[in-house]
Amino acid sequence: MTEPSGETAPEAVAPAEDLGEAPEAPASDDRPDAAEEPGTGGDPDAREQSGAAEGAGSGEGSGSAGEVRADDGPGSGEESGSGDESGSAEQTAAGDEAGSAGEAGTEAGGVEGAAAELSDAQTELAAQRELRARIEARKAEKSGPVAGGAKLSGTAADLLAAVRAVEGGTASGSTFYEAPEPAPRRPAAETAPPMTVRPPAPQQPAAPAPGTTAAVREVLAQGGAPEALAGQVAAALGEGAAAALREDPWQLLAVSGVRPEQADGFARALLGPACGPGDPRRAVALTAWLLERAALQGHTALEIQAVRAGLAGHAVPDPEQAVETAVSEGAVLAFQEEETAEEPEEETSEEQEQAQAPAAPVLIGLDRYALAEESLADGLARLVRTAKADAWEGSELERATGAHGLVLHTGGEASRAEPPALAAAARERGLRTLVAVHADGGRRSAGAEAVTVAALLSGAAGPGRDEDGAFALDLLVVLDAPQLDVETGAMLVESLPDGCRLVLSGDPEVLGAPGAGRVFADVLAARVCPRIASRVPDPGPLGELVSGIGVGELNQVEAPGKEIVIVPVRDAGEAVHRTVQLVADSVPRAIGVPSEQTQVVTVGHGGSAGTRALNAALKQRLNPGPGRFGGYDSGDRVAYAPAPGRTVAGTVLGADAEGLRLRCGEEEVLVPKERVESVLRHGWALTAHQAAGTRWPAVVVVLPGDAAGGLSRPWVYTAFGRAERHLSVVHGVDQALPRAVAEDVAPERTTRLRPLLEGLLAADEE
Repeated sequence: MTEPSGETAPEAVAPAEDLGEAPEAPASDDRPDAAEEPGTGGDPDAREQSGAAEGAGSGEGSGSAGEVRADDGPGSGEESGSGDESGSAEQTAAGDEAGSAGEAGTEAGGVEGAAAELSDAQTELAAQRELRARIEARKAEKSGPVAGGAKLSGTAADLLAAVRAVEGGTASGSTFYEAPEPAPRRPAAETAPPMTVRPPAPQQPAAPAPGTTAAVREVLAQGGAPEALAGQVAAALGEGAAAALREDPWQLLAVSGVRPEQADGFARALLGPACGPGDPRRAVALTAWLLERAALQGHTALEIQAVRAGLAGHAVPDPEQAVETAVSEGAVLAFQEEETAEEPEEETSEEQEQAQAPAAPVLIGLDRYALAEESLADGLARLVRTAKADAWEGSELERATGAHGLVLHTGGEASRAEPPALAAAARERGLRTLVAVHADGGRRSAGAEAVTVAALLSGAAGPGRDEDGAFALDLLVVLDAPQLDVETGAMLVESLPDGCRLVLSGDPEVLGAPGAGRVFADVLAARVCPRIASRVPDPGPLGELVSGIGVGELNQVEAPGKEIVIVPVRDAGEAVHRTVQLVADSVPRAIGVPSEQTQVVTVGHGGSAGTRALNAALKQRLNPGPGRFGGYDSGDRVAYAPAPGRTVAGTVLGADAEGLRLRCGEEEVLVPKERVESVLRHGWALTAHQAAGTRWPAVVVVLPGDAAGGLSRPWVYTAFGRAERHLSVVHGVDQALPRAVAEDVAPERTTRLRPLLEGLLAADEE
């Protein structure tokens, strides 16, 4: 969606909309016969991740709210076209899931906004890497030689000492028989839980030394780059940042938001005639930059041809040599998975040779994602091999979990009750069990003892870790597993002890993880463990509608209780007006769901009907105020992003000298005032990725005309599936909606987890 420079606001006085005669969901026969591609297509929220480098404008949408006629409401029974579309279907995104703080153009302010977000991301990544280093050290210690009996304790240690005493002649063998019988063990129910040690909260990375920052600022000034980037450059490049930047100006691309043309201008200012498009330093930096951009779209690696094409698009004269240089210098890694096909017993004919599958493509990736995927594959294989098979009675899911260390569970929203039931049954068997979910909103259907994955990994919730860094668990059940990115998945699996069982549960039709990788889909495709598909259908008209979307059909659904309402609009301005009217008046009056329990979901952050424009209009109507707390007032709904790719819904309580105070679920959160701009956005309207993992009693999905190119089947499935009781669709994309459901699947992500798992576990399955 485009983001024009005007400002959209709802009309001051608008007649209340009546939902009493609302039409039903669009019929499937409205789909055109022609297989026309809808604009740019693809996963819109994956493009949101790439906004950190390209940015979306800061202006709000233009156009005024249209006049509402008596016959123009939702009772008209027809879906109108998008009439006057405001802007083209450009790919619009934001660098973090709560929105982008600036435009990564040539303006210094835009680059500063993107750079401010890097500090939060670096903090989170530094904490994860520190924990992974401790786990790797523990693994290395275990793999080394262990002195006999060095780690024994209690009765086992006493027995070993007695044996050595007899061997040395200092005690008689009768000692073994004269020892008193051990006291009987107490029942398991009376046994005290094992003591766990919670790791300290990860410390913030040390700020660069003032001298380092000052030296970097001097180099930036010489190259004509914004001096405000000095702190971020110093943090990214370390103590010798100034010398490194002077030697290789293209290392400026390591700062989030800096584009190649900006780095080229900086390099020309520093190097003069010695600078050229074929400079090896430029080739290496651009290769890493392309892979970082790909990671924002979910890829953990790229095919070598795609990398070469990207370099050619940035005027690199010899892309093939550039990739080889980047690999030889260790900036990136090259992979080619081995083929597992059996060798033929006799020579094949020419036709058979032509029919053979082509060799696996060469992939290029960054070491952080390569190590995460390899660690995740090793950890999953370890769980499969070390779990002790047991015969459990009960449901199909319980029987599979008892017999295997890794189990996959798939199904819609109604199936979410099955994994918590499994956890309850496991607790009755005396197993240490925990249920983890993606978002705080998902805990409501997972039980009171459920925790979020983020809280579990940080140590804020859950059983904590033992002295070896492993969770004191026998079974971990993870809901919303499609939202696991590869780094989070690796951290989670590395933290599970040998013999622990892992159940990954989720709906494979929803949008994938906001970060790099597709853990759940890759493990499903690898076919290395049991896969239990739920047979429980989603109930009611909403369940019927969403289930049809999952198989590519936008069916006409009867909704006698106004569960589904279609609100046709002509342009983006009318879409904003109707959305505000629905949330503030129509849904509370006709459906009985208050405004604070109604969530708006739209395609992107920018544009005339994106989250920014909608949140501005909704705030003006629902909680007007001057924004005296850094743009926020008490009572504002907000989207808080404590870490990249994670969004928490909350409400502003107030502010003090320390920062802004929020109510997020049952917890009170303090956001330091220096972080408010980078991690907080208004939250009446969210993107589908931000809304994944949470459901609301009522949802209003906004589809303005310029959103047609951002629609896909997973996006529609995810957005429509957020509603529990009522769904309103503000519809301005005409036939693009049924066409997207029928034809547009999310673009595939290039990952390595599937072949790694197949190589480790496929032989075991045989």
